Amino acid sequence: MTTLQDNSQDWRVDYLLLAALWGSSFLFMRMGASEFGPLATAWTRVFVATLFLSPFMLQQGHWPVFKQHWKLVLGLGAFNSALPFALFAYAVMHISTGLSAILNAAVPLFAALVAWLWLGDRLNRWRIAGLIIGFVGVSVLANNQTTDHSAANPDASAWGQYTAIAACLLATICYAISGSFTKKFLPNLPPLVSATGSQLGATLALTLPAFWAMPSVMPSLKAWGALMVLGVACTGIAYILYFRLVNRAGPAKALTVTFLIPVFALIYGVAFLNETVTLSMVLLGVVVVFGTALSSGIFPKVK
Repeated sequence: MTTLQDNSQDWRVDYLLLAALWGSSFLFMRMGASEFGPLATAWTRVFVATLFLSPFMLQQGHWPVFKQHWKLVLGLGAFNSALPFALFAYAVMHISTGLSAILNAAVPLFAALVAWLWLGDRLNRWRIAGLIIGFVGVSVLANNQTTDHSAANPDASAWGQYTAIAACLLATICYAISGSFTKKFLPNLPPLVSATGSQLGATLALTLPAFWAMPSVMPSLKAWGALMVLGVACTGIAYILYFRLVNRAGPAKALTVTFLIPVFALIYGVAFLNETVTLSMVLLGVVVVFGTALSSGIFPKVK
């Protein structure tokens, strides 16, 4: 595997691979959570990712940095991985993976709001308009999909759909808080230290709840395989790709990968889970993505 400093390869390849991997995470979460349950799924994911990422962190010589900041880094894992991974694993058991991914695309929307409230980041009229558009899109999408059973797991109740959407939105808020926390308290930390440390912190945070919630019946090899792919590819390798993308293309371009993830998630859901994609889901998803992009200030002329 190439190093994080290697700039010879076109960043667009990493961009597409990262979107494809993170888009597939919703599929593998559904496959794993259906037998493991959400807590055990989240714990297995972060445990496997920790085992995968640790050698890379040590190889980069970051152990002294980790020891210096271990309390903050491990604590970050609770908000950055443990809670959101468990929430999304719960959500995909009740609503479609495509809808979960669309709601996940609102992360930069909440990130802009949290940064404004907590860090005092400036919001001009265009970014405020983006926040309004994005939140209206999320609200209408959530209300529309809870009355559209094509977006739900066939066995899910109406209450299950509402709580699943709430879980997705809470997870995006966790990601947003984690972003501002990192910017405020860990601004110059090497990315691999944040990634590996947060996965280790999430593993520790989820160990007891996951042990209590372990399934009484041994899950199938298919479910085990899904969680191995989720931990290694969708978390470990994806983190490395993301950091390499930031290095090659810059943070602004790297951020936009969030908008491509739902496309892959929708394709995977239709191809492998026989999920239905409605026109309203697509149109409202575009509204959410547009509002999010506008609120993030990634359009240079409207910053």
